[in-house]
Formats: sequence, C-alpha cells, structure tokens
Amino acid sequence: MNQQQVITNNIVRFMQNEGTSDEAFNEQALQLFSYQYHHNLPYRTFCFQKGKTPRVVKTWRDIPAVPINAFKEVTLSSKDPSETEAVFMTSGTTKGIKGKHYHPTLEVFDESMILNFRKRFMKETEKICMGILFPTEIEMPNSSLARYLGLGMREFGTKDSHYLLNESGIDMDRLLEDLEHSEKTGEPYALVGASFSFVHMIEELERMGKTFSLPKGSKILDTGGYKNQSKELGMDEFYRMLSTHLGVDRSKCINMYGMTELSTQFYDDGNETVPPVKSGPHWIRTRVINPLSGEEVQKGERGVLVHCDLANFNSVTTILTEDLGVEVDGGFLLLGRVQGTEAKGCSIAVDEFLKAAKGFSE
Repeated sequence: MNQQQVITNNIVRFMQNEGTSDEAFNEQALQLFSYQYHHNLPYRTFCFQKGKTPRVVKTWRDIPAVPINAFKEVTLSSKDPSETEAVFMTSGTTKGIKGKHYHPTLEVFDESMILNFRKRFMKETEKICMGILFPTEIEMPNSSLARYLGLGMREFGTKDSHYLLNESGIDMDRLLEDLEHSEKTGEPYALVGASFSFVHMIEELERMGKTFSLPKGSKILDTGGYKNQSKELGMDEFYRMLSTHLGVDRSKCINMYGMTELSTQFYDDGNETVPPVKSGPHWIRTRVINPLSGEEVQKGERGVLVHCDLANFNSVTTILTEDLGVEVDGGFLLLGRVQGTEAKGCSIAVDEFLKAAKGFSE
C-alpha cells in the first residue's frame, strides 16, 4: 500500500468516527502537514521561510495558512498533477485566471460530502425527490459543486429526481410539474442548487403569480452568492421570498458554505434569522484572525476566516479565505467578503506566499 493510500484510509476512518477528540484532530492535522511539507514543494518553501517545519509545529493552529488566491498562481499538489482523478476549478477572476484544486482520488471528497450532507441536510430522511438547479457533472466536469450535487442526488435522491436546467435556463415547465405533484400527493420535495438559480426561479414564479405550499418534510439547499444577477436580494428578503413562494419554513431553508479550495462544506440549521450560525463536521476547524498580524482575534470579534480541513489531504489543509466572520457558540457567523483593512491584510499574505513559492509554479 503506497503512502497516499495509507493517508486516505486514515482520513476516511477519522471522518467516520464521530467520537474523535481534539488530540486526535491535532495528531491527524500534524501528520498531514508533514506529508504536504515533504511532497508539496511550493508549500514547503513557504513554510521553511516562515520557520514552520514539522519539527517546530506542534498544533494545528500553527500550520501555515495558504491564501486562497495562491491556488490561481501556483500548483499546490503533493501528487503529480497529471496523475489526478479530478481537477476542480474556481469560476475565475476579472483576469480570467482560475484556481485549480487537484484530487488524486475523489474517495475522500466524496466521503466528506456524503457524511456531512446526510447529517446536516437529510437528517432523519433517507431519500427524497430532488430537483437540481445546477448543470450536470458532464456539462461542468471541473466544478466541485457539480460533483457535490450529482453525488447528493445519486446517494439521497429518489428515482424521480432530476436536473432542472437546460440550454435556456431553468426548465420552468418541469419545475412547476414537480411542485404541483408534491403539493398534490404530499410527497416531500427538495430543491437544491446555486443561490443565483433560486433568484431566477423566484423572479419567474413572481412573474407567473405562482405560489405553492409544499408538504411537511420538504426542504431547500442553496449555496454560493447571488450578486451580479438580474436581481440582487438581501439575505433576509431572499429567504422570505423562498418561503413565501414555496411554502417551506425558513428553518428548512439551509445554506451550504463551501469553496473549490476546500473538500468539506459548512452548513447552517436554517435561516429563520440571518446571518445564521455556520458549522462543519469534526474533521474541519476554523479560526478567526487579524490578517495583518496573523493572530487570532477574541471570540465575538470580527476577522478573516482560516479553515483547517483534514479532507484536503493532497493540497494544503489550511486555507486563509477572503471571508469575514465572527466566532460564536456552535460555530461562526459569515459576514461577507473582506474589504478595507482586512482586504489589505489578505493581499499582503498573497504577496508573501507568492514571493516564497512562485518559483515552483508550472
């Protein structure tokens, strides 16, 4: 058995064991840090220049965080990128540069998704009829969200589940048929997809003057933002309109927070009040830092989110995001994108990383 297989086996076992301790998380994180330090050359150079080697780092909190934008500039992989099963890409920037996240195997990503989705979205429900408001994996092979939603439908969707997008956008005829069938039969229905697709759906339902009262057990999962769409809504208005048009209580309107550069997702427990508390499973931990100093802020203070994701076995476990947040009991509040001083701190962190590591990019 090669080293990568040993590592993936260990991570999957860790994810499947909910009774893990803080010490076990720390041990797993340090093992992964050592592996990535020795096999991911740009990351090793960065860590070495910061004086953070496996001999020095004793806690997951001290593992150097890689700025999220580094994925657009440098190949961050412990395995030869040509030997990966999947490459997930970000949506790009104004420069058109896409970040790339290499997965030698999807075994860990898939297990992370299935365990987390079952516990946080499905809960007591084994299977549910799903309508997917997002393209298929065939249409978007480099989209981690396409993989995530396709896997969710295969694992947890009934045989009647299907995609609701076509070349013209949302297939409103099919959607209305689904909603009417669920309302008439009492069979619970789940709509899952990108937040901006829900905005377009709401617009169409408003235009048609249609509202529904979906049966108990129905639920909604949206993910991503919805800015720069034809209609920009505040969070409270967005969930109010979802609930109004579909008849699903806001406590059953779940938002998933994830990103291409991670292999694990965060969920809330509904959006009766916004912003809701987000939290992840036991194999991911979050710190809130001051990006200028790199130090953690006090609980309840605003800062930039840093995630340590053990499912990120091949790239880097620890990511400095560009998301503002506040640590609270049970998780964190997501406050939007960095601006001002926080944005400056993140830019400095990117420059620091690239100066150390750029020599190893392809």
